[in-house]
Order: sequence, then structure tokens, then C-alpha cells
Amino acid sequence: MSIFDKKRLKTENFGLHIDGLRRGYYADKYFANITRILEALNAEDYTYAGQNPRNITGANELPIGDIEVEAQIFNRRSPMALIAGVDNALAQLRHATGYFNEQDEWVETWQDLEIDAVQDGVVTYYDGDPENVLTVIEVRGRYRDFALLETTILGVLSRASRIATNVYEVVEVANGKSVLFFPARFDVPEVQAMDGYAYWLALRRYHQDTGKDLTPLVSTDAQAAWWGGKGGGTLPHAMIACFLADSTETMIQFARHIPIETPRILLADFNNNIVTSIRHTLVTYWEQYQQAYKNNDADAMKRWTLNGVRLDTSGKLRDVSQPDGAERGVSPQLVFTAREAINTTWEGWDVASDMQDVARDFCRNTQIVVSGGFNREKVARFEREGVPVDSYGVGSTFLTNDKRTNSDFTMDVVRVKMNDEWVNMPKVGRRPCDNPDLERINLSEI
Repeated sequence: MSIFDKKRLKTENFGLHIDGLRRGYYADKYFANITRILEALNAEDYTYAGQNPRNITGANELPIGDIEVEAQIFNRRSPMALIAGVDNALAQLRHATGYFNEQDEWVETWQDLEIDAVQDGVVTYYDGDPENVLTVIEVRGRYRDFALLETTILGVLSRASRIATNVYEVVEVANGKSVLFFPARFDVPEVQAMDGYAYWLALRRYHQDTGKDLTPLVSTDAQAAWWGGKGGGTLPHAMIACFLADSTETMIQFARHIPIETPRILLADFNNNIVTSIRHTLVTYWEQYQQAYKNNDADAMKRWTLNGVRLDTSGKLRDVSQPDGAERGVSPQLVFTAREAINTTWEGWDVASDMQDVARDFCRNTQIVVSGGFNREKVARFEREGVPVDSYGVGSTFLTNDKRTNSDFTMDVVRVKMNDEWVNMPKVGRRPCDNPDLERINLSEI
């Protein structure tokens, strides 16, 4: 459940390999070892026979095979992390908590768990002290029934929260401008739905924090599956290559054959000459647009409106519009050059006096989208320098997982149940923690 729509994702959203989860196919092997040992001790009716270094009263009567624990799940991304993946983790607990009996039949025991969890979209903060964390899920129950799930629960929380936080950090510096989600080509297709959902959560959180409502823009239908959207897009460089490097002819055929609801966005850098590409396309579209305007044909006007120009110049190239020594790639100056070309192109047209305002607005309403190597730092620089960008296309940076961005989660057993009482049992350097955003979970609803 996210804090924004109060809708919990369903198990069918996730495509979980439930039998694989139950059998430990995805689990780190030491969790399989734990389960095997605890099951064997249970069969032997073993009670604790150790040295009891923490002097727990009644320890020698504790049936270790059936030990009940409190496990807390948390991350330590500083200073904050936007949490995602909780519903997936709960679905794993609902469908893969239990054990196989001697007949290899699954016995479910999820109903014996006590779980508190936050909702997707909450924020956790970390001050660098591992004894002062905000938990996102707390599980209490017989440990051998859910030990195998630690690897996969932490994995989904880590990835989803990392991407959600990475997106939020970029959106935060974009000053309310659209940020397009373009990382699909940089990872396996199976993660697209989760990644797109993390992106959506980041935009919803930004809206809640700032009041600025950004439309989610993803490139594949899979990325939009969990939040009920659709992928969108315009055209790749490959299409211009099919038209023998003629960007304008490419855009003519795009306008003719693609529904008018799809934005007409010129990919202007194919020939490394953005000014020529922009001007040729604008004048060609204008010829169709002005006729539609005179005929009061709203659909045709929309079909022949150039909604935007995308700049995606390689970082190794300097566009021919730029002077020697100028910055390569998509630079602030390149965007200023594009904006000037867009705004002034109409001035060279033979336009009747009563159509001049229309022609001027036709050009000036064309927006600029930039892509190629954009990350938080580059977006922040462009905004700081007042570069006239309308939208940012961001790709692999959203997947960044380094010392600063990693959002790795940990599961610690911090308490064990002894004679119906919970006894603190964290490893040295950790302690039981809490989070005011935790809510009691009814797994029967998952």
C-alpha cells in the first residue's frame, strides 16, 4: 500500500515464483542451513544446551527448533531513503511462510506471524548510528518458517527503494520540470514493473512534499503496469537512419501515421546540426499547420504542431552550431542556441501580417527536451544556470548503486521469545528500534 493512493499491490502484480521461494531457490544458502538445523533440532526435541553468555533465565528449557524471534528490517541510506517494495515483501511472507511436511506437502503458517510495516512512499532518515535506525518491517514468529525469505525480501526492498530515492533526488533539483524515466534498456526486462513503480512513487512523494504535480512519463508499458499507466515515446535515431538521415522527412511521416495524442518531438542531433534540423522541420510543419489553422481544423493543427525538440548530442561531439572550444555534448550553450533557433525561425518566413502572431507562437511553444548523460549533478547545474530546458530524459543514473546511493537493507533478529516474554537478543552494536509509521498488517488481505 502506498501512502498516496491507499491501494495495496496484489500478489498477481509481482509474478512471484512461489514454489521457488518456499524451497529456498532464491535464498542465500546459509538461510537454508539455518532452516535445516532448526527443523532437525525440532525433530530431536532439543532444548538449549549452550553456555548462555547473556545469562537468560530459563534458557535451558528453550526449544530452539521452534524458537520465535522478532526480526527488524531497515536500511541505512543517509540522509534519507524513499521506501518502496513493501507490498512485494509482504506478499512473500503471505505465500511462502511455512514448511514442507514429510509428504512434501506445503504447510502454511503465515497466520501465526505478527507483522508491522510501513507503507510504500514513506521516508526514513539515518544519522550514521546503526543503533538508531527506522525499521520498515518487523516480523515476529517462528524463525524457521520465514528464514528462507530474508534474501529476497531484502533484495526487493533494496532495489525498489534505491531507485525511488535516486529518482526523487533528481526530481528535487529539476524545479518542477518533467523528468522522463528512460532506464529500461540498461537492465533485464523482469525488473521494469518494479522500477517504474519506484519512479511513480518518487513523483507522488515529490507532489506531497512540494505541491507540484508531475505527470509520470515512462518508456514502456511494463514500467507503468503497477500504477495503471501506459508507456509513451516518440522516435529513436534508428528511424532517422531509415529515412537516410533526413530528420524532417522522418517527422513528416511521424505526423502522418502516429495518432495526434502522441507528442511530435524532433530528435534534432542526428546530423550534429541542430539549428538546420530545427528550422527545416518547423517550416515544413508550419506549411501544414497554417492551412489547418485557416480551415479551423483542430485535429490537423494538433497533427502538425511540433511539440518539442530533443537534444541528445554525444558527449564526444560538438554541434556545428557551437564555436571552437565550446563544451561538447548537450551543454547549456547548445540549449540556448536551440531556444534561439526555435524562437526566431518564423522571422525568416513570408507570413501575412494577420498570421505573424500565430507563426511566432507556433515556434515559441515548441519545448526542449534534453537527454544523454544526465544525472542529479548535471540537472542541478542546468537549473542553476537558468538553461531553458522544459524536460529532462534520464536513464541509467536512476540505477546507480554506489557508496552514496546504495539503499541496502538488513534484517536483524533483535528479540527472542522466552516463556511468553520477548527478550532482547541483538548482536553487539545493534538494538531493537521502531518507527512511528509502522502499521499492523493483516496478511489475509495480501
